[in-house]
Amino acid sequence: MKKIYYNADVVTMDEALPNGEAVVVEDGKITFVGSNDEAMQYKEGAELVDLEGKALLPGFIDPHSHFSGVAFAFLQVPLGEATTLEEIKEKIVDHIQKNNVPAGTWITGAGYDHNALAEKVHPTAAFLDEFTPNNPVMLQHKSGHMGVFNSLGLKELGVTVDTPSREGGLIGKDENGLTGYMEEVDFIEYSKAKPMPSPEEIFGAFIRAQDRYASYGITTAQEGMLVKQLNGLYMGLVMQNMLKMDIVAYPDMGSKDESLAMFKDCIKQYHNRFKIGGVKLMLDGSPQGRTAWMKTPYVGDDTYCGYPAMKEEDILAAFEYAMENEFQVLAHCNGDAACEQYIVAVEKTHEKYPIIDDMRTVMIHAQLLQKGHLPRVKAANIIPSFFVAHVYHWGDVHIENFTKERAAQISPVKSAIDLGIPYTFHQDSPIIDPDMIETLWIATNRLTKKGVELGTDECVSTYEALKAFTINAAYQYFEEDTKGSITVNKLADLVVLDKNPLKVEKENLRDVKVLETIKEGNTIFKR
Repeated sequence: MKKIYYNADVVTMDEALPNGEAVVVEDGKITFVGSNDEAMQYKEGAELVDLEGKALLPGFIDPHSHFSGVAFAFLQVPLGEATTLEEIKEKIVDHIQKNNVPAGTWITGAGYDHNALAEKVHPTAAFLDEFTPNNPVMLQHKSGHMGVFNSLGLKELGVTVDTPSREGGLIGKDENGLTGYMEEVDFIEYSKAKPMPSPEEIFGAFIRAQDRYASYGITTAQEGMLVKQLNGLYMGLVMQNMLKMDIVAYPDMGSKDESLAMFKDCIKQYHNRFKIGGVKLMLDGSPQGRTAWMKTPYVGDDTYCGYPAMKEEDILAAFEYAMENEFQVLAHCNGDAACEQYIVAVEKTHEKYPIIDDMRTVMIHAQLLQKGHLPRVKAANIIPSFFVAHVYHWGDVHIENFTKERAAQISPVKSAIDLGIPYTFHQDSPIIDPDMIETLWIATNRLTKKGVELGTDECVSTYEALKAFTINAAYQYFEEDTKGSITVNKLADLVVLDKNPLKVEKENLRDVKVLETIKEGNTIFKR
């Protein structure tokens, strides 16, 4: 099958040939990039697609998210817009009534943010018990690092007032017993222990998740922590060839043996669009949830600095395993103490395994990574994948938690660029939508929701921001030879935008629209 996209404003992201008017696609690959007249030499047997001056760019590549989380969000009560506890109650009650939810059925809500609630507190088990006495309930915080269970949910999970908190976690308790609140390791483990929806519901949700990603121009997505509970589901998707975009998965250390055994045909290579890319570590928590591990205390507390999620010896053991098997390592690091812990681990690993220089180790989020860390990041060949959208979504909260001076230093992208450090951008979906265009606007403007300029010295150009989820993201995945730019012989992964971002004032970038997403020559989304 051959197609010619012509009358296009082509942004190739290939410095050897940065612009063009037409792209020829055949059998899923790019066979020509250049002028309209030259492209028409290949028109015999081709479908001609007139883009009428619209922009054509490489398909966007998601450097970090949780694809399954986006899917499961379709099966949950959306709480992201709630501004009071009463609104949370109304949304859950409405869900129960509209769906005639039977007694005993788990109810899951997602996306509430205590920072955005008028009360500035998390819901409690006692609060939930008032209107959900017959259903176990779990509410997940927007950060994904904490949440709340009602009393029936705690009972079904076997959690009592005598249940100890795990290291790196917290089970909330007060003078009255369990509060229902949990964070980090405890919340993650107990959320995995609750029953899953039916296979039919889950598969339907995964199809919808693909559509959601594609609607934002994404042709490659990530499963940022493949836990064992998801193995069977992904195997079903792979065996039935249900994936229409590429997904790169990273098992956590506790699930790696089962995942690698089950997906032996997918290790570091795609099989039916699914690939195991390496392994994932979690080193700390959330800055907006005040669980990120910091070197200095949070504002309002003389001693509390958050806390680590892993011991140094466990991180080094994970690296040893990864290097022995030549696996890439991705690690969640938000606080500056966690970033330091990761850098030290990479430096120590290098002493025994110099191969780590070639493994493109990734620091996910890198929110509070200090500028002073950057020379060591470069020397250790670490790729920081910045969650730069935090500037807009939680910048105002970071000012409260860290002071404006420290908050202004989050996501030091320009400083990384100045040192020649490869970098990527991500949205950590479902934490926020996988909206690359919004991130483009945030990285170039660095404004908070309240309109506060936050660290404008770290603003980047539109072109530099585009690199973060095209050619740089392809490099992060060891796929720069096949993706990330509109270059002859690469895959025809493309996105059509209504405007060329390079010709739009940076203040208006968020208004650019994705019109069509193309995976290997096939349209997977069209507005």
